[in-house]
Amino acid sequence: MATNALTAADIMMRPVVSARKRASARDIALQLLTGLYSGMPVTDEEGRVVGVITELDLLKAVAEGKDLIKTTAEEIMNREVMTANVETPVDDLIKIMTDQHVIRVPITDTERGRLVGVVARCDVLRALIEPEFVTYA
Repeated sequence: MATNALTAADIMMRPVVSARKRASARDIALQLLTGLYSGMPVTDEEGRVVGVITELDLLKAVAEGKDLIKTTAEEIMNREVMTANVETPVDDLIKIMTDQHVIRVPITDTERGRLVGVVARCDVLRALIEPEFVTYA
């Protein structure tokens, strides 16, 4: 499948889980330990993306001696987060991921800028590659 025909809306994962700025780093770590993802967006009260927290951010906080129960998302989140809207072509998402060295891009709606999904590198690959493997029981 050609990437030029696909947009973020076509391949984004939803529903999407985000943390609020006041969420404890411990609660975020527990959410990440479900194994479904290695980072999550942080949103404000209107659902707009204001940051992102990854496993690496949590590890850095621990290495700095921070108590994850008392540390909030706002204290350790990366505020320089790249987002895209639902109409963003997949080619542009690939460019963001490769140029910025990010694993996932939060996707926002076009009208209000609210978080509506996330596209990870594996989502792009899943949409573009038809597997040649078969599992037999």
